Amino acid sequence: MSDQYKAIVLNQEGENFKREIKTIDKSFLKHGDVTVKVDYSDLNFKDGMILKNGGRLVKEFPHIPGIDFAGKVLESDNSKFKEGDEVILTGFRVGEIFFGGYSQIAKVNADFLVKKPDSLSTKQAMILGTAGFTSLMSAFAIQARESILLGEKVNDVLVTGATGGVGSVAIMALTKLGYKVTAVTGKDSKTDYLKSLGAKNIVNRAEFDKDPRPIDKGLWDGVVDTVGGKILANAIAQTKSNGIIAVCGNANSNELNTNLLPFMLRGIKVWGMDSANASIKRREFIWGEASKLIDFDLLENSILTLSLEELLETYPKILKGEISGRVIVDLNK
Repeated sequence: MSDQYKAIVLNQEGENFKREIKTIDKSFLKHGDVTVKVDYSDLNFKDGMILKNGGRLVKEFPHIPGIDFAGKVLESDNSKFKEGDEVILTGFRVGEIFFGGYSQIAKVNADFLVKKPDSLSTKQAMILGTAGFTSLMSAFAIQARESILLGEKVNDVLVTGATGGVGSVAIMALTKLGYKVTAVTGKDSKTDYLKSLGAKNIVNRAEFDKDPRPIDKGLWDGVVDTVGGKILANAIAQTKSNGIIAVCGNANSNELNTNLLPFMLRGIKVWGMDSANASIKRREFIWGEASKLIDFDLLENSILTLSLEELLETYPKILKGEISGRVIVDLNK
């Protein structure tokens, strides 16, 4: 491959923030010990923030964004990887403080990479990306009531922000694990889509976006919450004894006003999903299980595939909540 490659480059001079596609020499890459030809990246909410104005996450410019990518190793100065290995990267602040995946070539620390299992393609890995990885982490957190805590079988699981990248994949994974999923959404037009993913019931978000009672009727064995705020507070109040709530987003609010009664009287557990810093061993397990829990043929019906040029036109929509499902970026498009 040529030493010239295409990448999105961010720059800031004073109040002037610029994002543009540039052809750059490979010597521009300054981090890491493994060089990867990127096949696919994706678009997450955090990517949208960074593309808009750096999102207060990027500290040095010029910068290449993109928090996820999958591709093939071109060069490696680390014994863990060799030329030709197919790899996945999500998290570790790549795309924030390290150059990221919106580039035809990326160079990163070997400790950030996971070898792609044979059961997935690089495209499928990015159909999941950070959002899907977080969804799978959340599904296994719910399953932990049975597998780790040796509690009663999980039956009823609530998923908030159900049409988003995390929520939609969580519905599919939880359904494959044998659970009955209730999806919360403000988009009535997406009812058929959510049911196609496996949701048994659809609830309008207005029923949750209100002041919660201190403790309410127990309805859920588990909750995957992507939105926070009053919606999470109501989900906590409605969780059954020994239920697990996987918290993985704040699309509605960073705030959480609740009380101790659900925790003291029902022993519920709120588990934060920090996918960016998950251990490599945990990542290898989750990526290895992905193909068993995800119907990619079904998921691809809601996938939008973009070029870098199209990405610059589209990213504002994710910040406005106007994207359902997943957006992937084809670096060869």
